[in-house]
Amino acid sequence: MDRSHAVDAHRGPLDADGAHTSVACLDPSLTIQQVNQEFDRRFGSPVEDLCGRPFCDLVHPSVQQPLKQQFSRMLEGKRHRFATEVITVGQDTAHTLPLTAVAVRGSHIPDVAAILVMLPPADGGSADAGVVMPRKKLLSEVDARILEGIAAGVSTVPLASRLYLSRQGVEYHVSGLLRKLKVPNRAALVSRAYSMGVLKVGTWPPKVVEDYIK
Repeated sequence: MDRSHAVDAHRGPLDADGAHTSVACLDPSLTIQQVNQEFDRRFGSPVEDLCGRPFCDLVHPSVQQPLKQQFSRMLEGKRHRFATEVITVGQDTAHTLPLTAVAVRGSHIPDVAAILVMLPPADGGSADAGVVMPRKKLLSEVDARILEGIAAGVSTVPLASRLYLSRQGVEYHVSGLLRKLKVPNRAALVSRAYSMGVLKVGTWPPKVVEDYIK
C-alpha cells in the first residue's frame, strides 16, 4: 500500500458526524509524507510546509522522547498500534490531545512501510484544549531547580541545603513560582508545570525543559 492510498483509505471510515479525524502518514524515519485537510487545519500550516517535516517537531519537547520510544517499539514489530496523549504546539498555545498510531505494512514485506497518526479534528474539543503555552523564558535557574525538587518530593530544608539557600530563600522562590503559574499550593504547582510542558514527561528525577530557563 503506498502512502497516498494509506491516507485516503483512512479518511472515510474516520469521519464522525461530518467531522474528520486529523490524519498524517509518516515514513519509517517519522517524517511526514502525507496529511489530510483536517491535519492541515489543526496545525495551521499548508500541506507543503508540513510534508517533509519530522512529526516530532509538532509536539512539545517534553513529550518528544517518550513518543519516539513508542514509535521505536512499533518499528521493531513489538506492537501494531498504540494510543497515548501528546502536547501539540501552536503559535501561542499548546493542546493535550489523544494520539493513535497504526503501523501499515506492505503486502509482500513484513517491515513497517508507513505509520498512520490520528488526532481529533481541529475543531473538536479536548479536556485541556487551549492551555496557555508561554513562548518565553519563564524560570530562573534557581526557580527551575526548586521546581524539580518539589516535583521529586524534596522538602524545604534539604532543598535549601542542596541549593545553598536559607529556608526563607526557598520559600520566597516557591511563592514566586505559585504566582507565576497561578496556582494555590505545591501540588497544584507540579500538576500545572506538567500540563504546560514545563516539566519533561517520562523523566525521573523530574527535569525542567531547557526552553523555559532564562
